[in-house]
Amino acid sequence: MIVCFDIGGTAIKGAFAYSEDDVRPVPRQPTPINDFTAFVAVLKSVIAQAGEKPSCVAISIAGVIDPDTGQAVVANVPCIHGRRLSQDLEDELGLPVLIANDADCFVLAEAGVGAGRGHRVIFGVILGTGVGGGLVIDGRLINQEGGFAGEWGHGPVAATEAGNHPARLPRFQCGCGLAGCLDAVCSARGMEKLHHHLHGQSLTSEAIIAAWESGDQQALRTLEVYIDLLTGPLALVANVTGATIIPVGGGLSNAERLIGEIDLAVRSKILRKFDRPLVVRAQCRIEPGLMGAAVLGLNAVGE
Repeated sequence: MIVCFDIGGTAIKGAFAYSEDDVRPVPRQPTPINDFTAFVAVLKSVIAQAGEKPSCVAISIAGVIDPDTGQAVVANVPCIHGRRLSQDLEDELGLPVLIANDADCFVLAEAGVGAGRGHRVIFGVILGTGVGGGLVIDGRLINQEGGFAGEWGHGPVAATEAGNHPARLPRFQCGCGLAGCLDAVCSARGMEKLHHHLHGQSLTSEAIIAAWESGDQQALRTLEVYIDLLTGPLALVANVTGATIIPVGGGLSNAERLIGEIDLAVRSKILRKFDRPLVVRAQCRIEPGLMGAAVLGLNAVGE
């Protein structure tokens, strides 16, 4: 048995995992974002409910473990930001501690109990507040020790012309400090910036997609450009990784027609040809961070 956690800036979700098919959540608790002692106390209170000593603790965080220093980069939980978090928590809890980024845990969940079952190489995509991803090969997270693998949303690769009748586009500034990242133009907020640039109209991503689905000409143009922007780089990722399934999570994945159009466009741009969907909606819709942490811990125990 392992204890797994999904830690966000608002709540800490915990569960006891006996197998991938037997994960038992416990009530969530508020995250003490500024008090490390209180933060550890929440984890200890959950572990104490297990009734037995767990083999390890596995944690999903909305951040990254720097592979060179072991330090956590977690902007929304200041009390753990900058810490050598695995070591600090092992010292406090007296148990082995594994930590992975929430996007990586999403892909692990899809590999273990979602759309990635039966596939050797799974590249998982997040399309929502940001554009992120992660890579699992043979059931193992490629950056098991931390790092930035799978972060295809960052890097100055966004096209400056896109669409069937190419629209000229600026290199939108990204929160990471670069300009021209997919995160800046293909996230939910990025879609909104793109629509405003093309039409001078401020709409939410939900409204843009709803208008697109109803045949609105401006929204049709926005989504045509958006899909072209997104799918060239995603096709390159598919070619480089050899992924045979690309599950998509995040808020934009709720638009099933959009995922279908992205799939068709990606499959038209890759070297290997598939006669079935490659880019699919994620199947693990409930607590993928928690489920991915469970898979992370169970895999480590199994090894």
